[in-house]
Amino acid sequence: MKSYSKEDQRRMATWAAACAERVLPLFERAHPEDGRPQKAIEVCRKWVETGVFSMADIRGASLDAHAAARAAKADSDAACFAARAAGQAVATAHVPQHAFGGSYYALKALAAANHTGAEAAASTEREWQAQQLPEDLKQEFLERVVIEKRRTGIFVTVRKDENF
Repeated sequence: MKSYSKEDQRRMATWAAACAERVLPLFERAHPEDGRPQKAIEVCRKWVETGVFSMADIRGASLDAHAAARAAKADSDAACFAARAAGQAVATAHVPQHAFGGSYYALKALAAANHTGAEAAASTEREWQAQQLPEDLKQEFLERVVIEKRRTGIFVTVRKDENF
């Protein structure tokens, strides 16, 4: 598994939180009473700001966001994916590669929310995401998080290898 510096890990967490925050309204419109994904983003940002790591807090916030995603799945794929983006973002404090999951789920959320314009919405967001990263991390992101057009629509994937 590739190792990252603490500074890179914090930059990746900040980026993943921003990716998740951009799609959070897709969850909040469907489930305005459920603050678990927002709380996950807040816990992520608190870790970045303070450097204080509590596995119980990180894990709890991530699991809560993923539980919110499961609850939202019946109503909306977009809401489900938005909550998962938040769960992955906060998990970056534990494992840096989770940042790519935050990006991945944000792209999936936008594609699900824009059925007729899924490719354009996801591609535009991926470009924004890339611009938020420093060059050394941007190249890895561009290689790992990929949008493919298929006969049935678009497909977002995270490419994994021995360094992931």
